[in-house]
This record gives sequence, C-alpha cells and structure tokens, in this order.
Amino acid sequence: MNETLKTIAERFSCRDFADTPLTDEQIKALSEAALAAPSAVNRQPWHISVISDKTLIEEMDAEALNVLQGEDKARYDRVMAGGGTIFYNAPCMLMVSSDGSKWAQMDCGILCQNVALAAHSLGLGSLICGMARIPLSGPRGDEFKKRMHFPDGYEFGIAVLVGRAKSGKEPHELDRNKLTII
Repeated sequence: MNETLKTIAERFSCRDFADTPLTDEQIKALSEAALAAPSAVNRQPWHISVISDKTLIEEMDAEALNVLQGEDKARYDRVMAGGGTIFYNAPCMLMVSSDGSKWAQMDCGILCQNVALAAHSLGLGSLICGMARIPLSGPRGDEFKKRMHFPDGYEFGIAVLVGRAKSGKEPHELDRNKLTII
C-alpha cells in the first residue's frame, strides 16, 4: 500500500492528547498542508488561525462547557462523562473561519482533511472538531474571534485539534454498505 493510502487507512480521531507542544516545524508543515487545500474556483474562502496558546485553548474549553451547561444539559452531561473537555487537552488548534460563501463549508472541510492527514503523517494525532463552534456562540464569542484574528464578516467554519496522541485507537471499521460501484 502506498504511503498516502496507508495514512488515510490508519488515521483516527484522537481524544486524548499529551501536553507536549508542537514544534515550529510541525506547525509550519500543518499550516502549509492547510493552505494547499483545493477550493471551488480557488476562492479559498477561509482564514486559518493556528493556536498554540494553551491558555486561550483552555479558556475556550471552559467557555464551551459554560455554554453547554446553560443551553444543552444532555450534551453537557455527555461531555462531562467523557472527561469534561471539548478540546481533549490538545496543545494546538487550527481554527478555520469562513466567509460563508456558497461552497465554503465544503472547502473548509477539505482543508481540515488535509490537516488531519498531514498530522497523522507526522506522527501526530488529530480531531476534526465541530464543537469548537460552541465557545464562539457564547457571551465571550466576539472576544475569542478577535483574539483569533477572524477577518471581518467571517464566522466559524471548522477546527482541527492536533497534538501527540497519548494512546492509539483503531480507525473506524469500513462500512462497505455505504458504497455502490456503478
């Protein structure tokens, strides 16, 4: 199996990150993988904020829990039962904001897949994280957007958490019933 297919087959969603910060070289590689993502008509409807400021990540995690506790008690209880964190102690987050244009959601998803595969190829764990939206919807949302340098008019697109995985996990089983070859 070639290296790209092997990376795709072995990648898993990490929910248990070590405290180890990423190196500048790792951050550069992940950033370049993100910027290399294709987009509809090459519009690149995104802005990527690479966050390795652990304090900011922890503040957003705490805000997400506060928002969930007040708005979605069932989800809050599930998060608390699973360790009480949205960001799983990740030392780095690539927060992708979007201009909201017609194909932006798909394009931002492609960007995140590039990052997740690049992370795995570098020996890192990753988690594509839609729940990163939660702290941005709370009372401190505008503050966080400003601290992450969201361009004017941009909103949350998607995020990828990245770091050294504390433990491994088998990738999900392939469901061949989801496939039709014509």
